[in-house]
Amino acid sequence: MNAARRYFGTDGIRGTANKAPMTVDTALRLGQAAGLHFRRGAHRNRVLLGKDTRLSGYMIECALVSGFLSAGLDVILVGPMPTPSIAMLTRSLRADLGVVISASHNPFGDNGIKLFGPDGFKLSDRTELDIETLMDTDLSDRLAAPDQIGRASRLNDAAGRYIEQAKASFPRGRRLDGLKIAVDCANGAAYRVAPTALWELGADVIRIGCEPDGVNINENCGSTHPETLCRTVVEHGADLGIALDGDADRMLIVDEKGQLVDGDQILGVIARSWKAAGRLATDSVVATVMSNMGLERFLESQNLNLVRTAVGDRYVVEKMRDLGCNLGGEQSGHVVLSDFSTTGDGLIAALQVLAVLMEDGRPASEVCRVFSPFPQLLKNVRYTGESPLHDSRVNEVRKKIESRLEGRGRLVLRASGTEPLIRVMVEAEDTQLVEETVEEMCSALRDVCVAA
Repeated sequence: MNAARRYFGTDGIRGTANKAPMTVDTALRLGQAAGLHFRRGAHRNRVLLGKDTRLSGYMIECALVSGFLSAGLDVILVGPMPTPSIAMLTRSLRADLGVVISASHNPFGDNGIKLFGPDGFKLSDRTELDIETLMDTDLSDRLAAPDQIGRASRLNDAAGRYIEQAKASFPRGRRLDGLKIAVDCANGAAYRVAPTALWELGADVIRIGCEPDGVNINENCGSTHPETLCRTVVEHGADLGIALDGDADRMLIVDEKGQLVDGDQILGVIARSWKAAGRLATDSVVATVMSNMGLERFLESQNLNLVRTAVGDRYVVEKMRDLGCNLGGEQSGHVVLSDFSTTGDGLIAALQVLAVLMEDGRPASEVCRVFSPFPQLLKNVRYTGESPLHDSRVNEVRKKIESRLEGRGRLVLRASGTEPLIRVMVEAEDTQLVEETVEEMCSALRDVCVAA
């Protein structure tokens, strides 16, 4: 379905700021189209609008506000706030739509727009296509009459509301007293709320990436560049490091030795803890095809199931809702805890790990490594024209490799959602087998691309 889209990708609309599709014109038309789509009932319809710290956020915010107001919706502005906070506040305030202006972990020059329905969940493919159709339609006769144009206001206590919600996810009566935590907010949306929540729970907080200037978001900091956090944890003798990305919907952990802990390990830590406490719904965890087989084997040892989906936190959430699961996520650090949030929430996920750490009493290097990952290798093959994925020669090599890996590993082939790339991932217990099969698959793809 994504191939037929003009604007929406796997996670909203995203691109280079001030270039199509991330232009003022697109944002204005999106505001009008989404506003009309979600204008319903006799009440005064409202949209909640947040953003990260990118310079281009001001420009896109103004255009979106104009579009929503012209469609007859009132707009509630909250400024820089984490993506999951907008999902939470959309439901809490009974807004008809939630909007986040962010390109997540991308460099500052990019930006994006994510939409949440009144239930706090990301929109379905069908709804996004309906909005796209409206964007390419003449809407002049459907916009608000002069006396029905919307009003814009600012919610001044948005940060406080979210902080209290995040703290409420921490076990009742527990504190972080005596714990030294380094938190890297990527100079992004959580630069105020994450350190504040941790400090209010009693931790000694070391702040990194908490001085946004509009252009330094994700620059040598955050979950995509955790090197500074790793050094800081060791230098300051911290018990734990938390690395967020630009909109704080993903999170990675750094243990007291300065070693990075990925999303698969985090899922394993929380799954085991929640299983023991009787909190894990359906005895299952939802992850993507990219999650390590080591996680799958670990969950099996705990009598738990791993359910895999396509790459993308929205697909994880959809599967969680279908199956009634309350824990899911991605290796990259998106962790979805549906007891508390409708989307990935880096701060709340970190608090669940901290709760385990406080209860266990052992250092993070022991608590946060619940399995030995299988060797895993990912390579990209660039192509022009048609995707080579469905070529018979590629499928022949693919079947040969899958037969060779059966029972010992996995091959994952998928097209990038943002670039003309085929991503080739192989994992197995044998490193040499991983390297050989990745190169064999990449060579087949290159040969087809050259022949074409």
